[in-house]
Amino acid sequence: MNLKNRVAVITGAGSGIGRATAYALAKRGCHLALADIDDASAKASAVGAREFGVRASSHRLDVADRAAAAALPQAVLQAHGRVDLLINNAGVALGGTFEQVGEQDFDWLMEINFGGVVRMTRAFLPHLHDSDDARIVNVSSIYGIITPPGQAAYSASKFAVRGFSNVLRHELEGSRVAVSVVHPGGVATSIARNARVPAGAPVEEVERGRKVMQTLLRMPPEQAGEIIVRGIEKRRARILVGSDAKAAALLERLAPVGYWNLLKKVIKR
Repeated sequence: MNLKNRVAVITGAGSGIGRATAYALAKRGCHLALADIDDASAKASAVGAREFGVRASSHRLDVADRAAAAALPQAVLQAHGRVDLLINNAGVALGGTFEQVGEQDFDWLMEINFGGVVRMTRAFLPHLHDSDDARIVNVSSIYGIITPPGQAAYSASKFAVRGFSNVLRHELEGSRVAVSVVHPGGVATSIARNARVPAGAPVEEVERGRKVMQTLLRMPPEQAGEIIVRGIEKRRARILVGSDAKAAALLERLAPVGYWNLLKKVIKR
């Protein structure tokens, strides 16, 4: 896929993988509409992207807000006149077992991590059909492949993103809109530090889990962004980001039930 002079919409573009992906696209001459719930961060990403000589607009967006998601395409079309890529990257994390996580917190995460993907896809798909070469890129997770304890809500949302993406790919077969699903492994973003903690969860247990997660987040976001964009250029339906994601995917395929017993030993080491 030739990305020069294309227009990409990216959610969660204010930091981490979103910002890194934006810059990787900008290097290739792709114009950008950068959305984030943190307006200042989205504007900062747009400023950085313009240094590569592309147009970059910023948009404050809460992907859980139905009206805001539905209104964004008009703002993007006014700024850029077209849209060729939709990258659904926005996401949040929530620690705790299923029994520790209350219904309100569980629903909060699902509304963002999965509901946001569905809303944005529904809003932009009619306009993507107008492109001669378009792609929807949905960011799942390594936890959309494997299911560690203490990640009931997060893993459920990322499996939902994976399933939705695969179905959408089949439904859009033969059209000019293709679909990729991305499974990042341990990328060094702030998602673990910013994870919501359920009320009443044991503090020591939560902090121990947070520390374990931080040690697993090693890949620089810039490297992850490059891998994602190279996957888009190569029209890959599935983009695994990092050797840990590739290893986990292979292990899960080989031992779909017993893989966790093997992974526990690796994590302990």
